[in-house]
Amino acid sequence: MSTLRLQFLGSGDAFGSGGRFQACILASADTGRVLIDCGASSLVALKHAGVEPSTIDAVVVSHFHGDHFGGIPFFLLDGQLTKRERALVIAGPPGIDTRVRAAFDALFPGSAETPRSFGPRYVELEAGRVADVGPARVTALAVRHTAGTEAHGLRVELSGHVIGYSGDTAWTDALVEIAAHTDAFICECLSMSKEIPLHLNAAAIAQHRRSLDTRRLILTHLGPEMLKAGHVPGATIAYDGLVVTIE
Repeated sequence: MSTLRLQFLGSGDAFGSGGRFQACILASADTGRVLIDCGASSLVALKHAGVEPSTIDAVVVSHFHGDHFGGIPFFLLDGQLTKRERALVIAGPPGIDTRVRAAFDALFPGSAETPRSFGPRYVELEAGRVADVGPARVTALAVRHTAGTEAHGLRVELSGHVIGYSGDTAWTDALVEIAAHTDAFICECLSMSKEIPLHLNAAAIAQHRRSLDTRRLILTHLGPEMLKAGHVPGATIAYDGLVVTIE
C-alpha cells in the first residue's frame, strides 16, 4: 500500500466565490493518478498548480453540472495539442460519453469526433456496482441533486486507500454508505446554516457527523457563507492548493 496524496485544485462553488476554482481533486499514488470531477475551470487550475494533465490516468465525474464536468473538452483538447500518449479513461454516470460529446460540440464545433491516440475510453458507472477506472476501483451511489444531472456520490479506491466523495447533494443516507470505512470523506458544504435546495450545509453535516465513519472529513464546494466562517469543528476546510497525505 503506497501513500495516497489528495490535492485540492478546485474547492469553490459554481460561481467562483472567493476567486476559487470549481470542483477538481487529484488523487495520486504509485499506481496512478485520478482526477475527481473536472469543472469548467479545471485545466487552468491544473496548470496553475503545476500539474501536467498528461500524467493523469483517469477522470471520474460525479454528475452533469458544468462546474463538475465542463472542463473535460478543454482537458481533451490540451492532450491533443500537447501530443499526449498516455491512455485516458473518463468515467461518470450513464450517458457520460454522450454528455461529453455534446459539450464538445457546443464549445468546439466539429472537434468531438477528432481521432485522438490516447482515447478517451468511457466507462459508465452503474449505481452500486464496482467499476475498474484506470488505476482505481470506483463505486457510484445515487444522491439527491438536480433532476437530469444523474448525481452520484463516489467511493474511489486507489492503492489500497478508499476516498469517499459526496458530489453535490442534499442530505441522504447514501452518504453514510459512501463515507463508510474511508480514509477521507470529501463532502460538499455550500453554506454554514443557510438552506440551499439540493445542497449540504455545515449544520446538516454536524447533525449527521457520528454516522459518517471516516478517518478524516474534508469540506469542499464552498460558497460565500462558508468562506467567511473559515472553521467547522471536526472537519478540514479545503482550499485551492490544499494537499492531504494519507499513509
